Amino acid sequence: MPPMSTPLCGEPESRGKAGALGLVLGHPFDTVKVRLQTQNKYQGIMDCMVKTYRHESLLGFFKGMSFPIASVAVVNSVLFGCYSNALLALTATSHQERRAQPPSYTHVFVAGCTGGLLQAYCLAPFDLIKVRLQNQTEPRAQLGGPPPRYRGPVHCAACILREEGPRGLFRGAWALMLRDTPTLGIYFVTYEWLCRQYTPEGQTPSSATVLVAGGFAGIASWVTATPLDVVKSRMQMAGLERGAYQGMLDCIVRSARQEGLGVFFRGLLINSARAFPVNAVTFLSYEHLLLAWA
Repeated sequence: MPPMSTPLCGEPESRGKAGALGLVLGHPFDTVKVRLQTQNKYQGIMDCMVKTYRHESLLGFFKGMSFPIASVAVVNSVLFGCYSNALLALTATSHQERRAQPPSYTHVFVAGCTGGLLQAYCLAPFDLIKVRLQNQTEPRAQLGGPPPRYRGPVHCAACILREEGPRGLFRGAWALMLRDTPTLGIYFVTYEWLCRQYTPEGQTPSSATVLVAGGFAGIASWVTATPLDVVKSRMQMAGLERGAYQGMLDCIVRSARQEGLGVFFRGLLINSARAFPVNAVTFLSYEHLLLAWA
């Protein structure tokens, strides 16, 4: 799930900068999470981190980051634009009026789900390419060594189109939509609730409140998202082995049979650990950027 920000309308550039900062901060943790979810050769978080560093150096933790960085402004604009418009349609109040007349949590949840659904559709191809590149575990480049399967994001996209067709770019998209639709609703509700609890009525949340609310909202969303995040990542990698899974349900059943129900919680700890600082920093950056653009 991409870094999220407050349910406010702002300049696309501010959303892009805030989202990019969150991505850079959280991408190494995301790489470890993806590898734990899709590969069985690691004994845990520390084992994955040590092996990645030894074989690929620090650069190994940043594989697949270029496409998310390039697309973060568009993806965030879709999310926040859809959220704001949905909330406006549901409440018929502008952002300025919402300070005095806060929307109901039901409206916040529905608007968040709407933004999550449409964002997931736009995000699917970029997320697929990111996951494929993150799973390349070739050691440091050596003369005469085997080249990686994908030489970069553009080459990865071209290979998927050639080998799997246009539908290949949307592999795992249903799982991504089912992951993001409710969890973004939960995210926005959690953030709004925490801000209201610790902010005097009619006032703007303080920086400390934004940090804490954003961090805990990120954790809450990932706790609910991780099982489907595992399914999504596995389906995205399944294209490398024809017929690995016949669909989302087949992926769930086969994963549970072969590895037990615990498989659906792989990456939960690292997801939660990265969610707090990433979302806290993203929220705070976004709030300050909004003030600068005001």
